[in-house]
This record gives sequence, structure tokens and C-alpha cells, in this order.
Amino acid sequence: MKRGRLRVLLGAAPGVGKTYEMLEEGRRLQGEGVDVVIAIVETHGRAATLAQAVGLPEVARRAVPHRGVELSEMDLDAVLARAPEVALVDELAHTNAPGSRHAKRWEDVETLREAGIDVITTLNVQHIESLNDVVEQITGVVQRETVPDAVVRSADQIEVVDLAPQSLRDRLAAGFVYPAERVDAALSNYFRIGNLTALRELALLWLADEVDTALNSYRAEHGIQGSWRARERVVVALTGGPEGDTLIRRGARIASRAAGGELMAVHVSSQDGLRAGAPEALASQRALVESLGGSYHQVVGDDVPRSLVAFARGVNATQLVIGVSRRGRFAAAVTGPGIGATVVRESGDIDVHIVTHAAAGGRFALPRIRGGALSVTRRVLGFVLAVVGGPLLSWLLVSVRSDASITSDVLAYQLLVVVVALVGGIWPALFAAVLSGLTLDYLFVEPFYTITIADPLHALALTLYVVIAILVSWIVDQAARRSRAARRSAAESELIATVAGSVLRGESAVPALIGRTREAFSMTGVRLVAPDGEVLAADGEPVPDGRVIRIPVGTDAAPRATLELHGLQRHGGDLDASERRLLDVIVAQLAAALERTDLTETAREAGVLAATDQVRTALLSAVSHDLRRPLAAAVAAIGGLRAAGSALSADDRRELLETADESLATLSALVTDLLDVSRVQAGVLAVSLAPTDAAAVVLASLAELGLGPEEVELDLDAELPAVLADAVLLQRVLVNVLANAHRHSPRGERVRVTTSRLGGVSEIRVIDRGPGVEPERRDDIFAPFQRLGDVDNTMGLGLGLALSKGFTEGMGGELTPEDTPGGGLTMVIALPVAAASVLDGAVS
Repeated sequence: MKRGRLRVLLGAAPGVGKTYEMLEEGRRLQGEGVDVVIAIVETHGRAATLAQAVGLPEVARRAVPHRGVELSEMDLDAVLARAPEVALVDELAHTNAPGSRHAKRWEDVETLREAGIDVITTLNVQHIESLNDVVEQITGVVQRETVPDAVVRSADQIEVVDLAPQSLRDRLAAGFVYPAERVDAALSNYFRIGNLTALRELALLWLADEVDTALNSYRAEHGIQGSWRARERVVVALTGGPEGDTLIRRGARIASRAAGGELMAVHVSSQDGLRAGAPEALASQRALVESLGGSYHQVVGDDVPRSLVAFARGVNATQLVIGVSRRGRFAAAVTGPGIGATVVRESGDIDVHIVTHAAAGGRFALPRIRGGALSVTRRVLGFVLAVVGGPLLSWLLVSVRSDASITSDVLAYQLLVVVVALVGGIWPALFAAVLSGLTLDYLFVEPFYTITIADPLHALALTLYVVIAILVSWIVDQAARRSRAARRSAAESELIATVAGSVLRGESAVPALIGRTREAFSMTGVRLVAPDGEVLAADGEPVPDGRVIRIPVGTDAAPRATLELHGLQRHGGDLDASERRLLDVIVAQLAAALERTDLTETAREAGVLAATDQVRTALLSAVSHDLRRPLAAAVAAIGGLRAAGSALSADDRRELLETADESLATLSALVTDLLDVSRVQAGVLAVSLAPTDAAAVVLASLAELGLGPEEVELDLDAELPAVLADAVLLQRVLVNVLANAHRHSPRGERVRVTTSRLGGVSEIRVIDRGPGVEPERRDDIFAPFQRLGDVDNTMGLGLGLALSKGFTEGMGGELTPEDTPGGGLTMVIALPVAAASVLDGAVS
């Protein structure tokens, strides 16, 4: 019998519409004439889901008694007896009641498939076995019902039923997912924006990995060798050399440019183990790859470029990143094309990036003209070619010498001179010309074996021969000189552009300039030293007792710093005029960068002074207004008592005394708040942390404010563990927050206080249905002396929330505002749960 097909509707969280989608698909199939039945569906009382089930045949559930309660489960035997074409089975991860044929519903589904019945089912990502621990870290909730990955991966079709996090929260707040009494708790805990976003990403990534596996299987089954660019896969080739970190970071940047990009690093080692990179460097580079979210691989192969390309094709890579060869030009000329050239030739449709790096030679090093247009190596090679090539050519020509061969002999030696000129320039060419001229006269001009020129025409021919050699070598020398000058100009332009761009990059400008300077002038070390001797920036290491060039940065009268150039690697003389000109540009840019840094620091200090001045102005305003009011009332009451004396009635005297007492109490509270906010801002707040019962502090705060059940609704978790807090400060925080919530709540609306735990954090949420606060102004409510438009001058200095935030952070917690679903503001006080050792009395 053919095994039934499985279609899984995967969701990131409850309420995204999986069951609705399953029923809708069932109705569509039914309309096409397919025999569809509902094996089991959980509507959770949702009207839209119930409406979708209408008209679909449903197999009656099986009643299972358990501990005095009757549970209803899917009747597997009845579904098998009904034998529909398609069965709709909700909640694949469900645990069956004891006494059922199988312990898990997914096992029931496997039985249905073995009977040849197709199944459409629903599943949340948190119930996939391999993701269980990740979901617990995200949500703080342990999922006890899971489905093995193999079962889900065996599905013929997996679809993500997706809904944006905020849209899901809106559905939840509107009562479309849970009953009204569960909405606030759900929004405050499991259905936070961050949780939903993480779960959504988890579901999409899991499905992407499953799709990738299916794609690789298809390519393998059909023998497809080429890369299919479904998503970017970047392979970085590592040799264990110092350039590895640069290549890895470049590959990571390339991978990050595309959504879902994947980074892989690979090292090719030889089969005999003779070719291997530095183990320490490879271990460090492996750690770097993994820290950037990539994976490290090692393959064995004697043909490095072909092994790299084969690996890249095997993983369906789209990009291959390799470093430019560390070999010199001579080595490259001797050994032939390197790995890079071979990889480019063999890569086919895989894009290859050849990345320059410091190990390949200073990228910004300036070509030097001093000492001739051609390098010493080329000149030496020219002399060697003349010394070795001349005798070999002479031996060959003598062995075939005849009376008519003189013309070909001259041309052969002329060709040797031209080749020597092309390789070594003018001096090796002159040497070869003279040497070959003497050889011609000695071996091929009569009388043989003598240096005698009997015929004047022979003397003229030899002179022309030498002149031609000089002209050819001079042309070669001039071409080489101009080529080097062009390269130097290009390098200077690149350096100047880099230097100019470095200043625009802000804080990193000075280090970038120092690094470019060391590379450009091939120094062992470059430092920027302040007048007091402080090293502001450095690159490389100075050579002890080495040559140092010091250049002032800034005006000569008052230099801002000194640029020190330590040790010239390629020459020991002074810098030439062009290098001095470039140094002037670098010094000017350094001066601009230092000035920018100074201006930035000045602006920062000015900002701090402006903020301090703003607080001082607010403090003066508060002292002049808010403190003056209770002080004036107290003075007036005491003055009235003193002036009237016994003429006052007992009621009048009592009223004046009460006024004075209330005013002085208000004044005392205001002064206390001022002192407290000063301690918070100075960072000297005294905090005594201990295990604290959050519910007890909530009740004490309500008692202090005189608020009862008519004003406040409590939903306190009886199993909430103790929090690590200062009970006195926590009560001050709650009193301030509760007072604000009560004051801004509409008449007849109660403030709601809930407690809950999320992982290692406990939360106290104070929820009001007031006007709320715009998201862009929420930071302002925590500023000192800020009432945010509240013109009620009887409510203090506007320090309540500033103190509450300072107290909460002083206890290691957070105070954050959130929107209340349906309107209003929710203040969340998050504090760490007291550890077991603390609960046992080990409080430091």
C-alpha cells in the first residue's frame, strides 16, 4: 500500500492561523471532490475557526476517563475505519490521554500514513525537538510536548503560516486568540514583540535549512554539478597564513549583504601531511569564523586549487574568496601560475574574489625611482644572461660556422644584445655588446682567433653594432623608468585618496593615517607623539637605535604633535622630494584629524555642560516655585497662630496647625526627593539587596497610598519567587509608579497590578487605561523636573519617575514603559530573581 502524504502547517506561535488555514484547505479539497474528514480539531472557542469547520465531516471523538475527568481524544480506529483520502489532524505535538493506543498524536499520524491516508496537520516551531532548548532560552518557558525532527522532516510538504509579530499582538489584544482574562498576561510574557520576532526567525530559518537539504538531495539525485544560486554561500580559502583574518572578515561582509547568506571557511591539507598551515593560526581563524556565524571545514587534497573548487561546488557555493599570492614576482615567473589563477580558470560559474592583504607586500608602498629605473635583480639577471648566453651562443655558432654564415652570426649576437637590454637595461646591454663584438672579431672575422680589425669596414660594423645596442638598451631603460613613474603616480594618488578619506571616517582617522604612512614609506614603525610624550597612535615597532625622522604636526611655533618615522626598510637615506610632498599632505591631514578630535571632545563637554545647566535651571525653577508654595503656606499658618494668639477659636487653631503640618511634610518630602536624585546622579545611592517578596511590597505600597480594591485590581502570582531587591527602595518605586497610574486613569477605571516570571527575571507590571505616552517622548518622562505637560503643581517637582528609574537600576533591574493594549501606559519593573544561594542566606 502506498504510504500517505504528510503536509505540515508550521507556525511561530499560537494564534497565527494554522488551524484556520488547515480547515480552509480542507474545504478547498472538498470542493474538488476529495474525501476529507476532520479527525480532530481544536478551535479554542475561536468563532472564525468554528465557522471554517462547518460543512466538513468530522469523526466523533473518543471519550477517555482519567482521574475522574473525561478527556476527549482523536478516535484513531474510527478514522482508520472511515478510511478518508485526507484527514485533518490538529496539534501534531499533542500528548494523548493515558490508555490511548499511542502516547503521542504524531504516532497516530504515522499510523494513518501507513494506512495510505494523507494527513494535513499543524505544529508550532517551539514543539520541534531540536529547537526545544532554544525556545526555552528565548521565552523562558519549557516545552514538554515535542515532535522528533525526523517526523517533521519526513513530511512531503512543510508550509510556514506567517503573521507579523505586531499583527499577532493586535489579534491577541482584540480577543481573537485568548479569552479577555488571559490577554494581559499573554502580552506581558510569551507574546512579547522580541519573543515573537525571535520565534518567527527561528521558524523561517528552520524551514530554509530544510529546503536547502531538499535542494541538495535533488541535485545529487539528478547529478547536477553546477551551482544553483538560491542563496549566497561564501567559501573562504585559508592557508594558515597571516592573511586569514582579513579574508574571513571580507567573506563575512560579502555573505551579510544578502539575506540568508552563509559563510564557510575551508583549509586544504595534503594527503602526506607535509603541507599544512600553522596550527595556532588555523585554530584562531576557526574561532573567528564561528564567532561570525560561519562554519569551518578541512579537506585533504594534493591539488589545492582543484580541491577548493570541488569543495565549493559540493556545498553549492556562489562566491569563493582567496588571498593574493604571497610569492614574489621572480618565484611566480619560475613556478608558473599560482593557486589564484588556477582557481579562476576552474571556477566556472562561481564568482572568485582575490583579496589583497598586508602579507602580500605593502599595498600602499610607493615604488622608488632612486637607483635606476630597473631593479637590482633585473640588472644582475642581465649580466648573468650576457655572461652565460654569450659563450653558449658562441659554441653553437662555431659548430655550424661557414664562409657564408657571417651575416647570420652578427644578427644572432645582435639578438642576444637586444634580449639582454630588455632584461637588464643599458649597462648589461653595453657589456653584452662589447663582449659579443670582441667575440665576433675573435671567432668569425679573419684572421681567426685574434683581436685584429684589418678591414675598416669591420671596424665601422662593430661600432654600429655597439650603437644599436646602446639605443635599444636606452629605449628599454626609458620605458622602464616611465613605467615606474606611472606606478608611483598611481600609488601616490591612491595614498592621497586614502588619506583624505580617512579623515572623513571620524575617530578612526588618526590610526588609519599612521598605518598608511608606515606602509607607504616602508617604515618599521610610525608613531604620533603628543608634546607631553604620550603616544597618540602607533603602527609597527620601532627598531632600537634605528634612524628616526621627526616631523612636527601643526604650526611650527606650537606643534600639536610630532610624527616619528622609524627605520626605512628599503633604503637608509633621506626621503626624496616627492616623498616629502606626500608627507606634507599626511601631516596636514593629521593636523585636521587632531583638530576634529579636539572639536568633538569640546562639543561633548559642551553638551554635558548644557545638560547640567538645563538641570540647574530646572532645579532653580522648582526651588523658586514648588518649594516656595508649601514653605509660604507653613509660614502663613505659623504667622497666623503667632499674631492672633488666644483670639483664635480651637477649630481655627487646629486648622492652622494642620496646614503647617501638611506643608512642612510636603516640604520635607520635596527636599528628600532632591537629595535622593542628587545621590542617584552622583552614583552614591546606598542599596541593600536581599531576597524580597514582591507581593508584600505591592501591598505595602497600596496601603501607603490608601488605595483599595475599588482603585486597584491585583493579579499576583502566588508562586513567584523572591526578587533580589532593596525593599525600601522598591516600595518607593512602586508608590511613585502607582500614584502616577492612579492619577492618569479615567474615572471608574481601575489600575491593574500583575506579577510574573520570565526566565531569571521577575516583573511587576502597573497597567493603566489613561492617555498613555507617545513612543518618541517616553525617554522624557524619566528626566528630572519633568511633568510632561502635567500642570498640576500640587504633585511635586517631577522627580518621581526619575527617582524610580534610578532606584530600579541601582537594584540591578530595569524600569520601562510599554503600550497598554486598548490604550494606556504599562510600567514594567523588572528585577532579577534571587538565586538559591541568596535565598539560603548568602547575601553579600
